[in-house]
Amino acid sequence: MSRLPVRKTYKLFIGGEFPRSESGRTYEAEGQNVARASRKDLRDAVRAARGAFGKWAGMTAYNRGQVLYRGAEFAEFCSGPKEVERSIDRVVWYAGWADKLAQVLGSSNPVAGPYFNFTVPEPTGVVGILAPPEPALAGLVSRVAPAIVGGNAVVVVASELHPLAAVELAEVLATADVPGGVVNILTGRRDELAPVLASHMDVNALDVSGADGQVPELEELAAENVKRVVHGAPDDQSPWEIAGFLELKTVWHPIGV
Repeated sequence: MSRLPVRKTYKLFIGGEFPRSESGRTYEAEGQNVARASRKDLRDAVRAARGAFGKWAGMTAYNRGQVLYRGAEFAEFCSGPKEVERSIDRVVWYAGWADKLAQVLGSSNPVAGPYFNFTVPEPTGVVGILAPPEPALAGLVSRVAPAIVGGNAVVVVASELHPLAAVELAEVLATADVPGGVVNILTGRRDELAPVLASHMDVNALDVSGADGQVPELEELAAENVKRVVHGAPDDQSPWEIAGFLELKTVWHPIGV
């Protein structure tokens, strides 16, 4: 006897929980019902990210790296096993950078005076990410990992056409040691959510890797509170991808004090 399939509704991931959209809306993608996030959902996600930022940034670099190692498990909603393997390798690669950023990106600077002068990398804060449409999993991981390894919290707008990999990744993160609110994932219409994310006054940086033709409009909106706008590679790995989400603080200290 055949049975009617009971289709799952893939929910949002905000503050470590899986709520439906407050609007009650869904849309169909990849043959599944997916929550369609609203502007309020996005504002809730930014609030959750801001709340989690202090704790995440305050963890030691070693501990952040260990948490990311735990997150190197992925689901099957992608182009195939090779993409899963590439995504796992990418998370492990970025996790290894967690306790090396200060040595590589920081410096001790020569000055003409009785002072020590140091440049130290620090997280930017809350980062909005427009995930690349494809590859669904590797593209998402390639943008999220470099942002959070440096201590930032993120609000991600997932691929509109291929959102299932993002939601499955959220389910992995929810069972790992990543604190709730460090990664928040929204599914829905990009042209509806991207301008709200770009103009939000409590977002410190915006990754437009998956913005397609919206980039000039989003850059103009981001300028309202002088957000850093990152034009990252959709499917690449480099320590300079991490540097794009960091601020460099210079510290002066008198010698002998």
